[in-house]
Amino acid sequence: MATTSRVGQDPASSISETAADLIAREKTFGARNYDPLPVVLARGEGAWVADIDGRRYLDLMSAYSAVSFGHGHPRIVGALIAQAQRLGVTSRAYHNDELPLLLERLTRLTGLDRALPASGGAEAVETAIKAARKWGHKIKGIAEGRAEIIGCHGNFHGRTITATGLSTEAQYRDGFGPFPPGLSTIPYGDADALLNAITPRTAAFLVEPIQGEAGIVLPPSGYLARCLEICRERRVLMIVDEVQTGLGRTGRFLACEHEGVRPDGIILGKALGGGLLPVSAFVATNDVMQVFRPGDHGSTFGGNPLAAAVAMAALDVLFDEKLIERSAELGAWLLEDLQDLRSHVVRDVRGRGLFIGIDVVPHLGARPVVDRLLARGILSKDTHGTVVRIAPPLNIARQDLGWAAQEIRAVFREFERDLKRAA
Repeated sequence: MATTSRVGQDPASSISETAADLIAREKTFGARNYDPLPVVLARGEGAWVADIDGRRYLDLMSAYSAVSFGHGHPRIVGALIAQAQRLGVTSRAYHNDELPLLLERLTRLTGLDRALPASGGAEAVETAIKAARKWGHKIKGIAEGRAEIIGCHGNFHGRTITATGLSTEAQYRDGFGPFPPGLSTIPYGDADALLNAITPRTAAFLVEPIQGEAGIVLPPSGYLARCLEICRERRVLMIVDEVQTGLGRTGRFLACEHEGVRPDGIILGKALGGGLLPVSAFVATNDVMQVFRPGDHGSTFGGNPLAAAVAMAALDVLFDEKLIERSAELGAWLLEDLQDLRSHVVRDVRGRGLFIGIDVVPHLGARPVVDRLLARGILSKDTHGTVVRIAPPLNIARQDLGWAAQEIRAVFREFERDLKRAA
């Protein structure tokens, strides 16, 4: 896709009849659990996408890190096509010749012992919680049905009933109860809160190394390492949710590596599917994985040869193209470049690697910023009301990222001028 004619689409302007018709059909026939920006995407290549009317946009969202290698990476697409023509889905009733290679690679990359494949990230989270509960009952000796899981305020581990039961976001919980028992939360970034919350019934502590949905929230330095010490001292599993932060997003293969932390379990997803398929996995120690026996847990599509081949290709691209190093370098540059945004409109610019949040003052909110960026040909997304998420593909061209930074600054200058006029 050529990198000229960066147009975009102003949400306040009219859209084509075809686009309007498709949006209307989605609203009519689809459940209204999303509020998409008014753009109908049809093609993508690298960090760029185009809508059905031919307008082009630079993708600074990467489908919440699922498209970390860009749209339609030829090497990953090639692996998908070749494997699809050979063998797609078999179920785990049989062995296949692709899954063992992926399992071995995930364990070697994480330094853990065994991997359990799944599809979406939420499914992998559920797998981790099931493993932690059974470990608590069968290995730690917690009375049956009494095992507890501790999470953090502001967490996002998916949309299942269990994950929602751990959420502290009122909308995520509204009307979906009753939730499973044995779930509690503590303040994020407070290791002492974890120490005080652990009881003899605590099986596991589930934590994100950086909270993405909460607004790219980084914990204090040393937090994860201290939490791991506490979990070791109190015989509690530490499980790190790396669905959004893993596979190079923060400038390390795993975000927990910034503190040299090797937890008992790691949850992977999103980028593992190369932007083409839902692929996830729970990777853990032998101590944790020993709780599973044949028939205890399963996933029809988890570990299918097509998904395994795509995941292997995605990992090849990650390392062969040195995208982890690229994320660290470009992320540090962009974070520094955007620091001058701090103003009457912007409260904070924070992040790690290519995982950055721009925190906007509440009376403005992030959605108007996202809309203006869309008009300038940049796709981003608001989260937690006031934060604009910046998470482009790790292989984005530096000149494209530089152009995006200029456009972002221009948008905030516009809001500064608007604020002065209104004063």
